[in-house]
Order: sequence, then C-alpha cells, then structure tokens
Amino acid sequence: MTTPSADAHGRAAPPPPPRIRPLRGEDHTVVLQAALSARAAGQVPLVGDARWTEGHWDAVVAAVGSADLPAEAAWTAFTSGSTGRPRVVLRSAVSWEVSFPVVDEALDVGAGDSVLIPVHPVSSMALYAAAHADSRGLRWSTPAGARLRAADLVGPTLLHGTPTHLQDLVALLENGARSSLRAVLIGGARVDEGLAARARMLGLQLVSYFGAAELSLVAMDHGNGLRPVPGVDVEVRDHELWVRSEQLALTTIGEGGSLRRDGDWATVGDRASLSEDGVIHLHGRADDAILTGGATVIPADVETWLESLDEVDAALVLGEPHPVLGRLVVACVEPTPGVALDPRALESAARGALTAAQRPRKWRIVTELPRTASGKVRRLTPEQAFALPQAPAPTLAPPPTVSSVVRERP
Repeated sequence: MTTPSADAHGRAAPPPPPRIRPLRGEDHTVVLQAALSARAAGQVPLVGDARWTEGHWDAVVAAVGSADLPAEAAWTAFTSGSTGRPRVVLRSAVSWEVSFPVVDEALDVGAGDSVLIPVHPVSSMALYAAAHADSRGLRWSTPAGARLRAADLVGPTLLHGTPTHLQDLVALLENGARSSLRAVLIGGARVDEGLAARARMLGLQLVSYFGAAELSLVAMDHGNGLRPVPGVDVEVRDHELWVRSEQLALTTIGEGGSLRRDGDWATVGDRASLSEDGVIHLHGRADDAILTGGATVIPADVETWLESLDEVDAALVLGEPHPVLGRLVVACVEPTPGVALDPRALESAARGALTAAQRPRKWRIVTELPRTASGKVRRLTPEQAFALPQAPAPTLAPPPTVSSVVRERP
C-alpha cells in the first residue's frame, strides 16, 4: 500500500491532477488552446465533439480514464466508434514532432506565417495543426463557422484542412474574395484533380497528403504523385500498405480497430500499389472503412447500431464516391418482417446515437439484403446496393418519432 506524500507540516499532499483532460465545446479556438495548455501542464488532452450525446461522451471519458496509459502518452485521437464503443488512439509527443520539419519544408514555413485551422477539434488533424503552429511560435486561428467565409481568409497565410475546406476556399476566391493565404496543406481524403488545378490556377501552393490517426503523416503529393515523406518507409504486402516510421501511435483503446503491427511495421488496411518511380496509388480500405470529409467511419460500427433497433433486420453501410468529401456514408436497411420503416425516423434516431461523420447522408430501405453462404450480409458496391428492390414506403403521417424506432440497448 502506498503512503500519501506530505508537506513540511505533515499535511497530506493533494493528489496529482488526472493525466487525462477531457475537453469539448462550441468555441473551437478555446478548445484547441485548452488542449495546448493541457499538454504544457503534462496532461493528455482528450478532445470530444460538443454535438455528441452525454452518454457517448461519458463512455469515452470513462474508457480512456480507466485505461493504463503508457508513460509517453501525450495526445489522443479518435478513429471511429459508435455509442458505447469508443476507440481512441494514444500517441507520444515525439511521434508528431518528428514530422513538423517535413511540414515546414513543404510549405516553406516562416516566422511571419499564420495558420488557419478550419477542421473540427475532435479531429487529430486540428490538434496536429495547432501543435505544429504552437511549436513554431506561429499565430493560428479557427473560422467562426463550420464552413469558410470570406472574412476567414484575411490574415492567415497557411491553411491546414480537408478537401471540403479547399472546395470552399476555391469557390470564395473564384467569386472575388480577398485572401492572404499563400499555401494549403490538405489531408483526410483524396483531392480531386480538377479542384487541385483550380487551386493552383488561383496561385495557391497546394500540398496534399495521406495519413491516418494511427500512422500520422505517411506521404505527400506536391503535384507529381503521392510519395513517402522523409523518415517513412513503405511497402506493399498482399496489396496492403505497410508503414515504418517514428510516427506510429503507441496503442489504441477500445474494441476492434484497423491498426495491425508486425515488428516496426504497421498498417490500417489501406489497399495500395507502388509504381516504379515510388508513387503510392491508394485503392480503398481492406476493412471497407469510409473516408468522409477527413473522418474515418467503420461501416461495422454503424451497422451494429442499426441492427440493434427492433425495426431493423439487417443493415449494410457503404461509401458512395463524392467529389469533395471523398465518400458519402450510405445506409441500406432491411426492415424487420411486417414493419414499414420510415427513413426519416432512422435519420432522427441517428442524430442522437451516432457521431456527425457516422450518420448516413442517404438512406435506402430495401426488401432484402443479399447474404453470403454463412448468412452474413454480403458487401456490395454502391451500384449493386442501389439496384436492390426498395421496400414499400410507409403510409404513416406524420412520420414516426424517434421513440417508436429506438429500443433500449443493454
């Protein structure tokens, strides 16, 4: 049994502050600044989404707070996970810091630069961008809203965001908005070639990159193909991309997850090929993970929640290609026999149970989902899924309430 320490007067010293610092809120600048302050105090910031339900947030905080954190743990990042199944990546400070010089060189970062961070703080991209700026003594800011506005473009010289933010930026500039931005770093999903060309025509220096919460920065594309950044080794094994670098995460908390290790190497299941000149070509995820607007969604997590509803017999979640977001989350649902299921009720229920990234943007109620020989729902392409016969539309008016769809889960 450990005896509490005491001060010079024999009084018991107060317990040390908890290592985990839960943070979330509507003001993204305040949240990111609090995360940096927590790191400066030796704590590990756990940044959540203010839109999450209290139950989901409590489950996340409890899971991380009860975990045995490695001594080197400095940052957390969410990969995916539905209510009751938080999945959190733990990484060291060094695992990010070793890649900061790569970003400096790619964007020609100087002392007078200022960074615009439009990504939601729950994303590891936002935390990384703030940590990089803070380490270089750079000013940084966040936009007032979820979408970029003309006023956001005056002042910052650099932007670190997703293709969605690049789309907003290009549209604003093409409509005559004034801007001090000179370079943009874009990750989270593939940048459409047409959008990239428009950005460069406007005089922006565009660098896109590939990475993952578990792997951090893997490769960059300066306009001549996606290539590993200095300090990162890659190889393709059985069509999967494996990575070796100092940027790998320490561990993950929560069930499942995509991270697999083999000695110094790791993969999250990205299908890939390498050309003779060293360019990486990505072909999706082996686990069918959906990259949407910079977030990673595991279909099984959303399917598990859907299939926990009394009115749902089976579900299939997939990603439909989208020119800006990368993929849209689409749900195909087979109702319980005898149930006329209204997608409006499912959409309403999803708002209280799934994260913003996980919520399907399209719903399709089908008569039957095809099964494999073992009885599992067969994975389909979007074209195959959209060709399935649709179930009869419900005649209910007004639409059913959330409580008529959702049941209590153990």
